[in-house]
Amino acid sequence: MEETSTTTTTTTTTIATTQNPNNTNNNSQLVLESPIQNPNNNKSTTTRSFFSFPSRPPPVRVTSEFDSDSNIFLHKVSCKLFNSIAKLKLSFQNNKEGGVSDPQIAFVTKHLSIFYDVEEQNAFVKGSFGILGDRLQFRAAQDVKAQEGEVAMIASLPDPSYKLELSSAVPSIGLPKATFRFPLGEISVEEREQEEEDLRRVLSVSGIVKGQLLNGICAAQYKDENLNLRYSYKDEEMTFIPSISLPSNSLSFAFKRRLGISDKLSYWYNFDSNNWSTVYKHTMSKDFKFKAGYDSDVRLGWASLWVSSTLPVILKIRERNEKLICGLHVV
Repeated sequence: MEETSTTTTTTTTTIATTQNPNNTNNNSQLVLESPIQNPNNNKSTTTRSFFSFPSRPPPVRVTSEFDSDSNIFLHKVSCKLFNSIAKLKLSFQNNKEGGVSDPQIAFVTKHLSIFYDVEEQNAFVKGSFGILGDRLQFRAAQDVKAQEGEVAMIASLPDPSYKLELSSAVPSIGLPKATFRFPLGEISVEEREQEEEDLRRVLSVSGIVKGQLLNGICAAQYKDENLNLRYSYKDEEMTFIPSISLPSNSLSFAFKRRLGISDKLSYWYNFDSNNWSTVYKHTMSKDFKFKAGYDSDVRLGWASLWVSSTLPVILKIRERNEKLICGLHVV
């Protein structure tokens, strides 16, 4: 820090701009030091930081994609504000003639998010807050134009791994949905309309339970009168995940294998539909990663190149039959 002083013995005020070399946000601080006494005075120097401000505008992330099938450009722009407390997002589309359509604006923070559709002139608002040290949390969401939303209350029991959530649609059309979460899974009970002429409302139960079995994890998920059983085995070189759905008896499995320090191969197959997909990943360094894959269900082959955010550009290209999608990310 540079100091400016006079030859008199009176106090001298120094205003300087300091930068912390370890601060990656490139923020600078305006520091006001007062008073600085005469060297013959043994009183200590007092330093206080009044406020800080960014030395340059916050970085902006721009994503642009081109869809050759519809000849439409998709653009997304975002930046972090107030020392990353909030994020501002803008998205829109434009065709080859330059016409702009579907503009949307979003302002996102930890406890409040606002999404605004410019063309529809409609906003979707989400908010949350907690009391009693977040042992009791409240969450709400509202579609302003449709005047529909949801409210929820989550209570943590004395053991924080156990939680009870009550949620209800707004306006309410029945009893609230109750969800009990515990270390091994969760169970939910809610009212639903039967697909019958009288439209009676009945209680429906869904949930998931998982636990350790042999050298892997077994999970059972029940929803809409369907039971899915899944077993996951994983070690340092291989992952094997078979699953079966009842009562349809649909069987599938996923297989992941590390081929070396920098190469991984993933494969998924469904015995009922004969659909399959595969992904190959190659890590050239911590800053460069390459992926390529194919999905037989949609006949989609794709490839992508990931570049670390410390570098300015990320390029991603996907080819689907004769459809080309290019994405460019600029930080």
